[in-house]
Amino acid sequence: MNHSLLIPHLFRTEFRKITAVLTRLFGIAHIETAEDIASDTFLLAFETWPYKGIPENPTAWLYTVAKNKAKNLLHRNEILRKKIVPQIKRQSPEMEGDIDLSEKNISDSQLQMLFTICHPSIPVESQVGLALKILCGFGIGEIADAFLTSKETINKRLYRAKEKLREENIRIELPGITEIEQRLDAVLTTLYLLFSEGYYSESSNEVLREDLCSEAMRLTLQLIENERTNQPKVNALMALMCFQSSRFGARKNEHGELILYQDQDESLWNRDLIAKGAYYLKEGSKGNQLSSYHLEAVIAYWHTKKEDSPEKWKNILQLYNRLLQINYSPVAALNRTYALSKVYGNEKAIVEAEKLRLTNNHFYFLLLGELYKDIDSKKSKEHFLQAWEMAKTETEKKSIEMNLLMQ
Repeated sequence: MNHSLLIPHLFRTEFRKITAVLTRLFGIAHIETAEDIASDTFLLAFETWPYKGIPENPTAWLYTVAKNKAKNLLHRNEILRKKIVPQIKRQSPEMEGDIDLSEKNISDSQLQMLFTICHPSIPVESQVGLALKILCGFGIGEIADAFLTSKETINKRLYRAKEKLREENIRIELPGITEIEQRLDAVLTTLYLLFSEGYYSESSNEVLREDLCSEAMRLTLQLIENERTNQPKVNALMALMCFQSSRFGARKNEHGELILYQDQDESLWNRDLIAKGAYYLKEGSKGNQLSSYHLEAVIAYWHTKKEDSPEKWKNILQLYNRLLQINYSPVAALNRTYALSKVYGNEKAIVEAEKLRLTNNHFYFLLLGELYKDIDSKKSKEHFLQAWEMAKTETEKKSIEMNLLMQ
């Protein structure tokens, strides 16, 4: 692989690992130091690889450079030498001679960082932003795109979050059993939102960000692989992600425009991911927990069956009814209305949809446009136009324009 392609690829996969390990080593108060070392490591690769050639083992080269830079900094920086080195020696005497960038330590560090980032002292949106930055290797511009805001806003948000973690003196460690249970819901919420940011992307040019979704799945899998966090609701969330991801290949056309569920080519669905989803759903059924992730996963499972049968939509409607009872959300209520239309018809669904009055959500007007198609073409067009005006991506606008042309 050419260095111009390899280095960005490695940045995406290895930056987060180096940062997580060094932050765990130095402490949360020195997170910027860890990020600077990781950045300097990749800068050196950019400067030397084009002239000296790509190393035989590029990843090992990066780890060696990062280790050396970290050691040099510890020796050179008096504050770090006096405060951090003794702490490192107390916590991990074996690290005195080397910095552990083994696969196990990387995994442990990332898992501990995930629980640190999801501390209740910082807002959920900041938790997701930090997860993207530290654990997924996303740049500030990419995070700003994901949140539809400016780089300045994201920088301020992440700065405040890091300051809060410093003030609270949060240790980077996997909490005890009791605290894990208290913090796990925040962790799962962060991963769910991270996946959702990708699945319902509102960046300027994409309706689907598979990279965000894959990062959420990677971190969720780490929770499953650790016996202390391998709980039914974690497996249920993983099942949901697998089922949703299985339709990525059919969810947008060659122009990047969204293809609605009913118009998707079933042959493009990923059967391996559907099978994995079924496995994790089975694992999630152990015990007596019933979370919103369980219900959403089963809804997503029914969507892997393309046939338009009454049984399918009745089951989906019942699941949405239960979901709204335990965890109400406007999006779930809107999705329930579509299932209602499949069971009881569009007229009844319109009545239920209009009760929601989600006038700040373009999906609300998009659904009404669909429901009114065969009932009142004028109202259908009005709703599609409203959805078009509110849509945040060009690809969404083009999809709505196609509906308007078919009126």
